[in-house]
Amino acid sequence: MRLKFYEKKDDFLIERYTITEEQLRYTMSPKESIELVKQDKNRHAVLVFDEDKLVTFFVLHEKEGVTPYSSNEQAILIRAFSTDFYEQGKGYAKAALKLLPDFVLEHFPTINELVLGVNLPNTAAQSLYKKCGFVDEGKMAKGFRAEIKVMSYYISKINS
Repeated sequence: MRLKFYEKKDDFLIERYTITEEQLRYTMSPKESIELVKQDKNRHAVLVFDEDKLVTFFVLHEKEGVTPYSSNEQAILIRAFSTDFYEQGKGYAKAALKLLPDFVLEHFPTINELVLGVNLPNTAAQSLYKKCGFVDEGKMAKGFRAEIKVMSYYISKINS
């Protein structure tokens, strides 16, 4: 598996990415997310591949994007995290999250914390994030539909 930043030439893959109405209750579609990425230099779309198949998508949001979730100026926000509907249940999300700290350190060397917001009813996602080392410190934030739980992963530069 590999992570890479979105490029215009990836548009055909984004077009084929399947996200359901159920998934959209909790996240934004890759297509919508990329439109925001194009307007904001602090947003970076990341594609996760298994071989040449796009399986997972998310956005890393620097600077003011993190503010509602963390006061740490060295944090980066993970948003719009999803796995293609037809690829769910195969461990791709977990594998992507395991690769993410090294990817972030490579491209954003000053970052020491990954932050995300997860919807309260989305217990499957909360469980996944905990298994991948994210911690729930009891912080809540306003999400785009409802209040969300904030979870953090602290990057140790010693282990990388």
